[in-house]
Amino acid sequence: MTKDNSAPIGIFDSGIGGLTVAHKVKELMPNESMVYFGDIAHLPYGDKSAAAIQAYSIKVTDVLLQQGCKLILIACNSASSAAFELVREYVGSKAKVFNVIDPVVEHVSQHYNKQKVGLIGTKQTVNSNAYESRLKQLNPDIELKSLATPLLVPMIEEGFFENRISHDIIEAYLHDEALEEIEALILGCTHYPLIKNEIDKFYGGKVDILDSATIVAKRLQQFLKEHTLLSENKIRKDRFLVSDITASFEASAKIFFHEEVHLEKFPIWD
Repeated sequence: MTKDNSAPIGIFDSGIGGLTVAHKVKELMPNESMVYFGDIAHLPYGDKSAAAIQAYSIKVTDVLLQQGCKLILIACNSASSAAFELVREYVGSKAKVFNVIDPVVEHVSQHYNKQKVGLIGTKQTVNSNAYESRLKQLNPDIELKSLATPLLVPMIEEGFFENRISHDIIEAYLHDEALEEIEALILGCTHYPLIKNEIDKFYGGKVDILDSATIVAKRLQQFLKEHTLLSENKIRKDRFLVSDITASFEASAKIFFHEEVHLEKFPIWD
């Protein structure tokens, strides 16, 4: 099926973490329209079973297909590791499907040969070994050291960053022996760019902090160009849908996206 290149990009996450990716996409490709879906009713995905994440992902994908999206970007590491292949099979020729893991793995394999690289992410992302297995295929000489950091997502969702609470939690995780002597650290969750500065301060600039949002947006631009799907339409229309909504979430969305966003409640789980 041929898609109109002015059709929107569909982006989804369990919450607002994916807005960090959406913001980078907007910065890099100002002509692209977006439909963002935050499945607030089930956040965070990181502590759910793979089967549950797959079910949620298919349901949200249906919504984005109904909106006429030309591409579905799974802007969640947990969903990318658990549901990418299933979503791609489900979508078929209706749209392209993109995840946030492969672009980061490609970047690491090209820039950190024979080095030790750390990864922090949710339990689902780390336990899936998605990064490790894909990296071994591209560059087996890179040693990946992974650490599950389950407290970081709820901490960030509740607005705790750049303060004493976030500092103590981040420091406790990064002191873990699993991350000793790393030369780069993959932020394996789309929430984590919001604490990138705090992580960088911990390492004193001696470890490369790899922001997946920036890497993914650049690779997505290249992918759309390769498939002649880049929009030339100057009239941008963005929608932000959520399966549930709270006052705190609405306030946090502004912080994640760096500007005011109007959230539409789209209760697909009733």
